[in-house]
Order: sequence, then structure tokens, then C-alpha cells
Amino acid sequence: MIQAIGLTSNTRKELPSAVDDVSFEAPAGHVTALLGAPGAGKSTTLRLMLELQQGRGVTYFRGRPLHRISHPSREVGVLLGEVPGHPARTVRGQLRMLCAAAGVPAGRADDVLEVVGLVSLRDERLGTLSRGMDRRLGLACALLPDPHTLVLDGVADGLSVRESRWLHGVLRAHAGAGGTVLFATDDPKEAARTADRVVTLEKGRLVADQEVADFSRTRLRPRVAVRSPHATRLGALLTKEARAGRHSVEVVQEDGNRLSVYGSTCADVGEAAYRHGILVHQLADEVGDMGPAPVRGPAKGPGEAEAPARTAEAPGAHELSPLPPPIAVRPGAGPLRPLRYELRRAAGVATGWLTAVAVLVASALISVLLARTGHTPQPRLLAAWPRDFPLPPAALGAGLLGAFAFGDEFRHPALAADRGTVPRRLGLLAAKIVVAAVTALTLALAVVGVNAGLLHIVYGRELTGVPPDWISLSASWIGLVTGCAWAGVLAAGIFRSTTAGLAAVLAVPILVVPVVQKVLEGPSVRTAAGLSTRLRELVLVQWPFGGEHYLAAAAGVVAQPVGGALMLSLTALLCAYLLTTLRSRVR
Repeated sequence: MIQAIGLTSNTRKELPSAVDDVSFEAPAGHVTALLGAPGAGKSTTLRLMLELQQGRGVTYFRGRPLHRISHPSREVGVLLGEVPGHPARTVRGQLRMLCAAAGVPAGRADDVLEVVGLVSLRDERLGTLSRGMDRRLGLACALLPDPHTLVLDGVADGLSVRESRWLHGVLRAHAGAGGTVLFATDDPKEAARTADRVVTLEKGRLVADQEVADFSRTRLRPRVAVRSPHATRLGALLTKEARAGRHSVEVVQEDGNRLSVYGSTCADVGEAAYRHGILVHQLADEVGDMGPAPVRGPAKGPGEAEAPARTAEAPGAHELSPLPPPIAVRPGAGPLRPLRYELRRAAGVATGWLTAVAVLVASALISVLLARTGHTPQPRLLAAWPRDFPLPPAALGAGLLGAFAFGDEFRHPALAADRGTVPRRLGLLAAKIVVAAVTALTLALAVVGVNAGLLHIVYGRELTGVPPDWISLSASWIGLVTGCAWAGVLAAGIFRSTTAGLAAVLAVPILVVPVVQKVLEGPSVRTAAGLSTRLRELVLVQWPFGGEHYLAAAAGVVAQPVGGALMLSLTALLCAYLLTTLRSRVR
């Protein structure tokens, strides 16, 4: 069950709190509706419960606050607003990716698709789904980790009557299996039709907490409340006159001598009672305005003054009660299986594949044109790197793919849909770096292989021989492409943009390399033997299996201006990312 106690949002400037001291319970095995007009504080209440917004109060989910639950997604399934996701990703691909994030088997995606009725649309793109299908997908994402509790906001907004009935049937089935369901709505008819209990908010305050029968009877429709010692006789007369006049009037006999008349007015009921000489003790309009139900006392005699309504006071109410505990924003959880999540994220859309194909085609064309013009060294031919270009196409493509790793996350935050951002977790960063490195390595080898094969077909074996220093050249090439990919990942993670990630990759040869060269070539008191020579003096001893050759190749890569500038940029970006991560955790 859910127990919300003293939920209060923080005030902003001189405005009152959007939610003020809201307390209620949502029992297990029942569907509870949080009802209120737009602006009543429903969404703020849900965000306070889920610890997504600062304030005061505490919410217990089966006896524990959310920040004390090790895996919150397995306890509470959340749907707040739209379902974020890359429009080119398939429905099944989206759910399989979220399975890795939630740490559940991938087969759970197919089970949930069957529950929400999306099996026939599992290969459809997210961008092509209708409003109703998008709501079904959102419910599938909430049900994916098999949570005990569902917290939904506007789950039926914009749906047809048929889709709403189906959706409410799924919520009812979840509650029937012992789960807890809490959904927010501004439609009183929807609340009465779906929920077992209705909690009503008005201007940020709790005004009613009722069973659905009491809610429907007292506050759903406008009515005329009548008290008379002859209530049965009056009700029969009103029904007879309504039939004779063909008016839509409903008379409900309440407890004791009380009537509720729907579809009529106080004037009509009073005139009917007067014509037939029936004594009336009370006659009042009660309009279903979503306000608190009026407190009615016993019937008053003529000349008696109405006593002021009194509310029940708990013992010690006059004493100052302690403030509810503050609510700190709960940090977003990273994926439980980050490497599997990143692989499914990267392979689930065609952007990466198209980028790789474009890089291979551009590299092949550039390589053939450079070979035709001549005067280009063989390593640059195989890498398709003209001297006037700051970076070869393979390095730019690897940087772009690395920038997509975080850029798409921030643009379509499926990992933290309730926050609209991406959690800064070192496990997620490590997974993205590993996948980016493997992708860059594959792309670098594919570019060299395609260019060598094409040059062999067009110009023969003259340009495709193996150079004697192929180890150092290979290390330099792989280091350059991998470094660009890592720079794209880190820069996009820091600046939250794919464009910023690609700009950081281009900034290395255009801005950082000239600065490094100027520093190294500047005047100095002592002459430097060179970084490569110093590294050889330190590490180049006799290693088994010829390991000194590989170390020499690595030293040569670091000694190059582009390699040194790339390492400097990667170090700065990594430090900036770690600093922002630690800063957010401290906050």
C-alpha cells in the first residue's frame, strides 16, 4: 500500500505552496484516483511521492520510502506524461533496451507486449504510434519490471472511450492481483468509473477522501437535498410528476428521512411539496463542485439559529506538531546491466549503421582520388586522410558515433523518463566508453580494409604493400579513431548535446594541436631529447614476445602532436565529467 504523510511543496517567491499538507492512503488490491481540476496539485503530489521534487513529507511504499528501496523500478512502476524514446526505434527494441536497464530478462518484453495488446505492432517505429498506442506502450514500460505499485499521471488523457475502458481494465486486473494502483485525473466520471477510492485535491489541499460509492452519491452530480418526515410520500409524488411531464428526474431514498433529487431544482421540489401539503425540514442545492461535502446537522426548528460547523480535533491539536521531514530529490538510477543496455541502445536505431556506411563510402572515394593525384604517402591513402583535412572521415565518424551515445540519451531520455534527463553513473559511462572503443576499432579496421581492397582493384599491388613500420602506424591509427570516439562520448555527456560532442572532436586538431605544438617548440633553457626518447629510456627494456615493439609504437603515438593533444583533451573531458558527477551527488 501507499501511505503519503504531510506532503508539502516548497514555496517559490511569494506564491503559495502548490501542495500543502496532503496525507492519504492507497490500499493494496484497490485502484485509487487522485482527482482535481487542472492546477490542483496532482502532478506535484505525485512528484513529491516519487522524490522527484524538493519539499516536505514522507511516502511509504509497503512500509519503506523510495530512497530506501534498492531497486525502485521493481517496486513502483511510473508513467508521468509522454513516453520518451527515439522515434526510429521499434516498440520491441525499446522494451528490450529497458529490460537491460531494469535487470530483467529480455523475454519479459514479449510478455508485456501481449498484456498491453501490442504484439501486432512490436515492429512499428515509436514515431508512428497513435495516442492510444503510445499510452499502451507507456503502461508496458511501467509494467516491465513487474512492480507491485503503479503510479500514473493522466494515463487516459486523449484516449477514446474504448481505449479508456481497456486501460482501466488493465489497472483493475493489476489491483485484483494484489497490486496497488494510484492514478491522477481531472475527470470525475473517470474516477467514479474506475477507482475504488477517490482522493480529491483543490488548490493544493486535500478536501475529500471517499469510497467511490460515497463519491458518486454525494459529489459527482448536482442534486437537491431534501429532509422531510414524509420523505417516501414526497419521493413518490416527485417521480409521478416527472413521468407525467416527461422530465428526466431521479429520486434516491437516502438513510432516514432524506431524499436526493437529481435533475430538478429547489423551486420545483418546494412547489410540489407545498401543493400536496408535505412538511419539509431541509431543502438545499448540493452541486458537485469538487469541494468538500457540506456538513449537515439535525433539522432546525423555526427561529433556531444554525450552529457553526465544528471539525473534530485530534488530541494535542493546539500544540505545534513537528514539521514533516524534508524531501531530497532522489538521484536517478543507472541501468542494472549497462553494457547490455548500451549495446541495445546503439544497435536499435539505423543512425549508427548509416553513419558507418557513409564513412566507408567517403573514405573509399577520397582514397581513390588521392591515389590518382599522386604524391600522397601510403598510410594517408589507406586512412583516406588528405593533408588539408584536420581529421580523416573515419575519425570524424567515430567521434559522431561517440557523441550519439549521450546525445540521443539527453534528447530521448528513456532511461529516466520521469526526470527528463540521464543519470550520471560511472557504470553507464564505462559501458559507453567500451562500446565506443569497439565501434571505433571496427570502423578503423573496416576503412583500411575497404580502401586497401579498392586500391588493389583499381591500381594493383603497388599501393597495398605492408609498410615496415606497420605496428606503430596501426597503433597511431587505432589510437586516433578511438580517441576521437571517446572525446565525442565525454563531451556529449558534459554538454548534453550531440553537436557539442562533434565540436569537441573537431576542436582537437583545429585548436588544441596548434597550442601543443607552440608549447613544445617554444624557447627553453635546456633542449629536450623528445618525449618519445624519454619514454624509450624508461620503459624499453627486454620484454618477452617482443613487447618492446608494441611499447615503442605506443610511445610514438603519444609523441605525435595529434596524439598528445588528443590525450590532453580526453583527460580534461574525463575530469570535467567526473567533477560534474560528484557535484550532482553532493547536491
